[in-house]
Amino acid sequence: MAVSISVVVLLLVLAVIFLRSGGLKFTHALVCALLGFFMAGTSMAPTIHNGVAATANVVSSLRP
Repeated sequence: MAVSISVVVLLLVLAVIFLRSGGLKFTHALVCALLGFFMAGTSMAPTIHNGVAATANVVSSLRP
C-alpha cells in the first residue's frame, strides 16, 4: 500500500507539472492515464467516485 501511494503522489506531481507547462503530449497523457489507474487502486477511489457522481448529478439537473 505504501508503495502504491508513493507512485500515486509521484504521478500526481508529474501530471501537475505537465499541465502547467502548457503542452500536453502523448507521454504526458500516458502519465495521466497511469495516475488514474493507480488512483483507482487506492482507498480514495470510492470518495473520488462519489464526488464525480455527485457533480454529474448536479450538472445534469441544471437547465439552461
